[in-house]
Amino acid sequence: MSATNEKTNEFLPGVLPPRTGRTLLSGRALKTGLVVLAVFASTFLWRAPYGIGPYHFHKEFNADICPQVSELIPKSNGALWRTLGDTYETDAFKMRAVDWLAGAVRIPTESYDQMDPVGTDPRWEKFGVFHDYLLKAFPLVHASLEVTKVNTYGLIYVWKGTSSSLKPLLLAAHQDVVPVEETTIDQWQYPPFSGYFDGERVWGRGSQDDKSGLIGILSAMENMLENKFQPTRTVVLASGFDEETSGLHGAQMLAPVLLEMFGENGYAMLVDEGSGYGEQFGRVIATPGVSEKGYLDVMINVASPGGHSSLPPLHTSIGILADLLVNIERNPFEVHLERGSSTYKIAQCLVHTPDLPASLRRDIIHAEHNELALRRAEHELFKNPMFKNLVGTTQAIDLIHGGVKVNALPEQAWAVVNHRISTQSSVTATKRRDTELLISLASQFNLSYTAFGARITDADAPAFGTLTLSEAYTHGLEPAPVSPTEHDAVPYQLLSGTIRAAYNSHRGLSNDDSLIISPGIMSGNTDTRYYWKLTEHIFRYGHTDGARGGSIISGVHTVNEAIKISNFVEMIRFFTTLILNVDESELP
Repeated sequence: MSATNEKTNEFLPGVLPPRTGRTLLSGRALKTGLVVLAVFASTFLWRAPYGIGPYHFHKEFNADICPQVSELIPKSNGALWRTLGDTYETDAFKMRAVDWLAGAVRIPTESYDQMDPVGTDPRWEKFGVFHDYLLKAFPLVHASLEVTKVNTYGLIYVWKGTSSSLKPLLLAAHQDVVPVEETTIDQWQYPPFSGYFDGERVWGRGSQDDKSGLIGILSAMENMLENKFQPTRTVVLASGFDEETSGLHGAQMLAPVLLEMFGENGYAMLVDEGSGYGEQFGRVIATPGVSEKGYLDVMINVASPGGHSSLPPLHTSIGILADLLVNIERNPFEVHLERGSSTYKIAQCLVHTPDLPASLRRDIIHAEHNELALRRAEHELFKNPMFKNLVGTTQAIDLIHGGVKVNALPEQAWAVVNHRISTQSSVTATKRRDTELLISLASQFNLSYTAFGARITDADAPAFGTLTLSEAYTHGLEPAPVSPTEHDAVPYQLLSGTIRAAYNSHRGLSNDDSLIISPGIMSGNTDTRYYWKLTEHIFRYGHTDGARGGSIISGVHTVNEAIKISNFVEMIRFFTTLILNVDESELP
């Protein structure tokens, strides 16, 4: 999960708080549920495509809202699927899975901000050691698949199918992990790169994010190859090595190679890391991400005359900057729940959970055609500031600097404001709002004002100093295109049926009432930011349980990162089911 555009726990589907029991929900309990359900749902009542059957629950509410599909179990590949499923349930396989994942965790593939290019920065060299490990751990994968290395450490595995006319399935997972702070090592229950297995969990940095994904995919492939499986449809695995620092050396370099291999929109669908599943409002909800919020860092720079601090002006550059920043925080972006928006559909999926308060359920159902009901639902939902943040564009003042000496007037002061851009907005709209917000203060302090390269004030007018807004560090990123989820969006329906099948089979269930599957939104960004041209059907999903047993212990991006081995085996089962289902599907 990216450190620059973090996929943090601030509103990530699948990263779930402890459940405190099924009682009548207080306002606090309602907030807890909404915090973790960053999802949105299709409102279409759909016809079953290509044998994927419809399933509707809570029909007394509205079957058109958040429709579901039945579990999708491989048919022509059914015998293999059952054989592998039996294997995955054995203790011997669980220990094999432990060895695979723990071995990967023991190699500290940390990526850092501002690393020099590959070949000049020695910190990249540990990825060569990691590649050696993959070659040893998965011999059949490396003997049977074509492996292409991009920028030395980026990996593309191509498992050629027998039919070249079918678009490939593209899977993605990254090799790198966030660094471990030296000052936190003594806070780890087990050493962060030990890969220690305590009989229940594998501990260490990357055990969740994202070596579980990469090793889970390779484990599924290795087992399928051991059982002589030959795909009809080509399967491609792309693995970057600096996702945690925005993918500039990894996924950004992989993207044009993947594009050249199969062309624009040349892949049937893409599944990368993302949210998982967990219980909310009395029902388990899985939330594959179908979009990501945009991203923009804005540098606010104030310059004014220097001099000795014994002869100060009424306002120094630091004082002016402080006023500007206070004004920004006093004026958050206006936020409303809009019909048809991604976050509006979040609420629609909630109506099928049994513990949602009846009044909120009623307002959500009637909100489609009743303005008052929509505003009541918005008011209740926005009591949770994290849900409100997901709906709108956010602003956070994260960096500030000014002055060089206590007796010298600061000639310059600057701050950086981080924006996560609503899927209903854009980089341009965010820049325009920031620019307009500071015009009156620029005039009040007699500053010459330039914003994003455009002169706002008269260039010839006398001024005390300057105010400049610009993009900090990198260009802004637009919100990701929303992958289709409608009744005829076969990739999404296939993924939904696969999630249900993997979840049920891992638990010995056979009913369609086991969980809700709802499209989700990522508040941060993954390597998929570089893959928009490859397919319209991009999903961010990691088939893992966000919380069980009354606590969150995954430790993603912090101390004590760990994963239950039962969760990891279920991930292997999910990737196996996905590959087999896509292989026999009627996708183009």
